[in-house]
Amino acid sequence: MTDLVIERGAGSYIWTADGTRYLDMTCGIGVTNTGHCHPKVVEACQEQIGKLIHGQVNIAYHRPMLELCDNLTSIMPYDLDTFFFWNSGAEAVEAAIKLARHATKRPNVIAFQGGYHGRTIGTMSLTTSKRIYRAGYGPLMPGVHVSPFPYVHQWKNALVVDGDVDESDVTSRCVAHSLEQLELLFKQQVDPNEIAAMIVEPVQGEGGYVPAPDGFMAGLRDVCDAHGILLVADEVQSGFGRTGTMFACEDQDMGARPDILVFAKGIASGLPLSGIASRKELMDLQPAGSQGGTYAGNAVACAAANATLEVIRGEGLLANTKARGEQFMTGLRAIQAKHPRGLISDVRGRGLMIGLEFNGDGSATDVPVGPQVSARCLEKGMLVLTTSVYDTLRFIPPLTVSEAEVEEALAIFDEALTEVIGEQLAA
Repeated sequence: MTDLVIERGAGSYIWTADGTRYLDMTCGIGVTNTGHCHPKVVEACQEQIGKLIHGQVNIAYHRPMLELCDNLTSIMPYDLDTFFFWNSGAEAVEAAIKLARHATKRPNVIAFQGGYHGRTIGTMSLTTSKRIYRAGYGPLMPGVHVSPFPYVHQWKNALVVDGDVDESDVTSRCVAHSLEQLELLFKQQVDPNEIAAMIVEPVQGEGGYVPAPDGFMAGLRDVCDAHGILLVADEVQSGFGRTGTMFACEDQDMGARPDILVFAKGIASGLPLSGIASRKELMDLQPAGSQGGTYAGNAVACAAANATLEVIRGEGLLANTKARGEQFMTGLRAIQAKHPRGLISDVRGRGLMIGLEFNGDGSATDVPVGPQVSARCLEKGMLVLTTSVYDTLRFIPPLTVSEAEVEEALAIFDEALTEVIGEQLAA
């Protein structure tokens, strides 16, 4: 994205090698949830690295991992009480699919349109958020079927423009349509009794920061229960407080019990650590030694994760996420109202996982605004990322972000957008 050479970071800011400071609204793509170099996380890493760096988990236990299991058990939703640790989000998704196939003795998997689950052969087969991720990479893993995700905003655009439905009715109809298409997939493409798992992001990440609308996750749970399918919640980007609850699937409006929960990114404040959580009776169906990895559950990464959870709980970051999320959404909607009608077509999200979509059709001839605004924000000292095949910016500040820092971000974004639009009108 840039040619910046980052020298150091603290809280919501990074500094380059030449001393320039940037407000970081990328958070390492949703990783540094406790801010850059939180003192408690740094201290935990420094202490652990002097004791044990690598304790291979197929050989022996180590205390940071045992403590992490206890800490995760205390925060996991529903009855998820058993864990397997790995290094990256993609590896954790692979572990989830392996568990599902072992537990059900079934071969096939359903993923959802616009989802992102990684870039290994297996996870790339599940990823449909952008063509570029899989271009030139096939053939991919067989046995994957893709069903529509209820992207309410785009569905609304198509229907309301045609005068087909009232806007207030769109969400329920969009959800119903997606669930109907899932049932149609069973009738046309694959027997549900051959499906091991459905994998879904409660809030799509690379697909555009699109929250699953009310009723969709619960609908998936019902379908899974009816056919003996395992429901896998990919919370790699939405987990560990990002949406204002520890995990997005806990939200009352979204809530649906997953059989397997995939986590990574925000768990260890920047150290590579990922994993899956499930029920012991499912985990016990796997042959001993079938899951594993040389660096799985690294001791220093586990120490960082324990400190991260301590900060999230001890410093009230869930409450701050909700408050700053409301502040951010209110500010973005004020900017939306200020600029030409239809320029910003949607402001959406949960907590501090916020997407802002410009009015474009995603076609080859469409000139996106988002990348221009992102580049202008960089010139003004702020990092912000694009996402999706639609023209979307995503705001991912650390959960420690302050009220003043949110106002700073809004001011920079508004100024950058005003300049970009002014230049377009003058051209």
